Amino acid sequence: MKLNELNIAEAYEGLRKKEFSSVELTKAYLDRIKKTDEKIKSFITITEDVALEQAKQADKRISKNEESELLGIPCSIKDVINTKGILTTAASNILNNHISSYDATLILMLKKQGMVMLGKVNCDAFAHGASTENSDFFISHNPWDTERVPGGSSGGSSSSVSSGQCMYSIGTDTGGSIRQPAAFCGLIGLKPTYGRISRYGLISMTSSTDCPSIMAKNVMDAAIILEKIAGIDKKDSTTSNNKVDNYKEFLKDENIKDLKIGIPKEYFIKELNDDIKEAVQSAIKKIESLGAKIVEISLPHTKYAVPTYYIITPCEVSSNLARFDGIRYGFSANETGKVKNLLDVYTKSRGNGFGSEAKRRIMLGTYALSSGYYDAYYLKAQKVRALIIQDFKDAFENVDLMLAPTTPNVAFKIGEHSDNPLEMYMEDIFLSAVSLAGLPAISIPCGFAKPKDGEKNMPIGMQIIGKPFDEKNIFKLANVYEKNTKWNKCSVFHTKC
Repeated sequence: MKLNELNIAEAYEGLRKKEFSSVELTKAYLDRIKKTDEKIKSFITITEDVALEQAKQADKRISKNEESELLGIPCSIKDVINTKGILTTAASNILNNHISSYDATLILMLKKQGMVMLGKVNCDAFAHGASTENSDFFISHNPWDTERVPGGSSGGSSSSVSSGQCMYSIGTDTGGSIRQPAAFCGLIGLKPTYGRISRYGLISMTSSTDCPSIMAKNVMDAAIILEKIAGIDKKDSTTSNNKVDNYKEFLKDENIKDLKIGIPKEYFIKELNDDIKEAVQSAIKKIESLGAKIVEISLPHTKYAVPTYYIITPCEVSSNLARFDGIRYGFSANETGKVKNLLDVYTKSRGNGFGSEAKRRIMLGTYALSSGYYDAYYLKAQKVRALIIQDFKDAFENVDLMLAPTTPNVAFKIGEHSDNPLEMYMEDIFLSAVSLAGLPAISIPCGFAKPKDGEKNMPIGMQIIGKPFDEKNIFKLANVYEKNTKWNKCSVFHTKC
């Protein structure tokens, strides 16, 4: 097996036994990036010198018998996460020259563990999208079929891990932005409970649902990473002091006979791709055969989740993007010499710096928050959100976990939904309710489907949803399913499954 096909546990063992060094591992990934990224387009910024220096320092720590599963392990970071001294753009023209002055809390935690950062990866600008087609710089491509999207907004995270350009990636999930691309690229995508990982240092999109999240090759890798970056942070008042479990040790328990799994009937709608429906139903039968109890449940307000999310999100976006004014940092029209007054600085900086999706969300949000419309839109959306949260609370009185499709379709072709934003928003139909409720969820591979408009089989994802801060049971079920099926063994390197 080549170095860039290893998972974290395998790489950790190889480093510990001195079978290879972190520098050698890092060079293998950098070589892979150089060979493939012209076609895949995962990376906005490749930090080769930083990565090699971090790898050298990791090798020194390993030689002193320091132990951490992430010590010397190469990764990529979504470009909405601040990294000190390194270009941090949010894939937006308005920040195309922005060098961050500080590290996000999760970056500091990863540095303490000895991470090797290969670079910053592409996304929809400010994480506004489900395909990376809204990046102001370029579109990333799905390694399974480069004519298709890798998902979004964490599309650079999914394409970089799936194509073997890094071992794992840290992205964000606000309304499905890690789970959907994980499904599209045949990966593990973990969105932890809101408040499980610090948001300090994220470039904010929707502050009430933004969630640092994990893209990994298998369930064990995701468990290892979460354990290292979860926890309370004084710089983020929304973080929880709930105990961070020893997720890796918990995975040793493979008995799921005590788990009751709810199947929400509202997630199996007529618009669901037939192959995805069949694959998820097959997975449900497999899980039942392994001992778990399966029961049908109802989440009656599910159909309101997408419209609710797309009222609340633009409202918070319009507020969060107000800081990009051409004065303090980022692109400024004042530097062009074509402004006459302060208002010109604001309007021309924002007009030229923001892309069409950012502008769309600013206008929608500002309208919904304006006098005379606040009660009709934003307040009503928050009331519906409360009903959606109550649906989950009621259902979790009777079940331990829920299981559903991650997406209604497999990865679509680049440009397929570009002229219809509503079609793009509907890609979040099985994802946004979980985000509105702040719940943890994981997408895991469960099969393949051949798109109607293509010849290549594309990955299918299945979503496991848990109670707040119950990531350990999500990992448990996902791990048992993974070990008893073949889907995780499939990759762009080994496609015959």
